[in-house]
Amino acid sequence: MLLEEMTMNEFAEGRKSCRTAYIPFGSVEEHGSHLPLSTDTIEAYEVGKRAAERIPLFVAPPVHYGCCRSTSLHPGTVSITTATLKALFKDIVRSLHAHGLMNFIALTGHAGGSHRMALQDAGEELLLEIAGINMAVVTEYDLAKDSAAHLLETPGDAHAGEIETSRIMHSHPHLVKGSSPEEWPAFPPGILVRDKRSFWPGGVWGDPSKASAEKGRILESLVADKVVELVKALESRRW
Repeated sequence: MLLEEMTMNEFAEGRKSCRTAYIPFGSVEEHGSHLPLSTDTIEAYEVGKRAAERIPLFVAPPVHYGCCRSTSLHPGTVSITTATLKALFKDIVRSLHAHGLMNFIALTGHAGGSHRMALQDAGEELLLEIAGINMAVVTEYDLAKDSAAHLLETPGDAHAGEIETSRIMHSHPHLVKGSSPEEWPAFPPGILVRDKRSFWPGGVWGDPSKASAEKGRILESLVADKVVELVKALESRRW
């Protein structure tokens, strides 16, 4: 059930059988010279759509912006603060809860450390604030990596490489503009650098040449399966 396409009457009817919301978070962030800036958003939203085909689930419109620090100087990246991200997540959950929903899955296609931690912090604070709700905060990347290790040819692939290129080749092939060279960033351990792009010029972390649309199809389905498992787990008990 895609919230953006539902009428209020359809939402009210759906609420009779479903009290779970899937909230996809993405980013406007560089993904090499071959993938769209909306890659993270596309991945998170498409997985929600596939999961909703298999189980009753309200899929919220995606939050397109995230906290992007390592890529902040790459052309096209638009970043928001962790405080803004936390506030957005909290406000969305509060509003959905006011309509009677009790279970919430925040799945983020952007796996940056500060971004991910902001969502987790907000989720923990919401658990203390709203009695009775259940909450899961997961990254699309972790579910894809863990679900399909047997499928991947690139150890350590993380950003705009084999995984993400495969995903967009499957779901939005018209947005894939060729490929980008294999790249492995080398940030200095423990040092916070100002010019992050000097350590990561191409914006790729992995090897896009190993990607395929078929891998993307399998990855999307496997991650959707993991989301369905999360929904069932949240709905089965009070965590």
